Amino acid sequence: MNASALLIAGSFVAIWASAFTVAGVVVKEWPPLWSLAIRFSLTVPLLAVLALVLRARLPRPGDMGRVAVLGLCGMGGYLAFAWLAMARIPTGLVALICATTPLMVAAGESLFLRRPLPRLAWVGLAIGWSGVALLGFLRALDGLAAAEALGFVFAIGAAISQAVGLLVYAPAKGRVDIWMASFGQTLVSALLCLALALALEGGPPGPASAPTWAAMIWSMVVVGIGAYALNFAMMRRVPASTATALQLLAPPLAAVFGWALLGERLYVSDIVGGVLTLGGLALLVHARSRG
Repeated sequence: MNASALLIAGSFVAIWASAFTVAGVVVKEWPPLWSLAIRFSLTVPLLAVLALVLRARLPRPGDMGRVAVLGLCGMGGYLAFAWLAMARIPTGLVALICATTPLMVAAGESLFLRRPLPRLAWVGLAIGWSGVALLGFLRALDGLAAAEALGFVFAIGAAISQAVGLLVYAPAKGRVDIWMASFGQTLVSALLCLALALALEGGPPGPASAPTWAAMIWSMVVVGIGAYALNFAMMRRVPASTATALQLLAPPLAAVFGWALLGERLYVSDIVGGVLTLGGLALLVHARSRG
């Protein structure tokens, strides 16, 4: 990679990791679902203007449903589960569990789309899942509180939801304009989170403090739009296998951000389980890049 590609990739990983940290700031003051409903509702007009300025093409009628499922599961459902989890367990731990999405996508492609996986990829899947199992088991031995256990369930639900959205959207990926896909899935996510917030969290939250609004703006603009643009630029300049491998740096970086900025603590068991999980993911990426 040249210097500019390395800068783009490094910026994307840092911003992607920061998404969990700023979410952790917001959910300390506002309910998670209302936070997301507000974030998505404020982001939709920005993306609409961006799509118009860039003259983004409307998806084909057959692809609109896939974009809707991407918003329902790949963004709205994923972030709803993830933010509910971050209200209960450390943000770095949520980032690590959510990073297992590629494991679920690979398994789904093999089981439902009948795409064969290399033998080494199955080894990576086994190691990665053993890391997640170890995370939950060792935390349980330490005395898993009910709220913390629910946080684990929500984090795993986030990874599953995102995997479903990606699998359904995959056939349309090369056909749908990237900014129109972003606008469409954000609109669906806003409607989903608003409905869930009204049903599960009651009325909207009161005024927020300056740090919460700063975190919300960072989440909307830098993460929701900036990271999307950087990812697009990175995929054009960096080989897909390298880009995927670089994204494995986001969970440990999110854990560092959580420790430094939010005062979160990760246990030795979390680190051991995390190393196994990320090791399995790295092996899976390596095996798939070799074909």
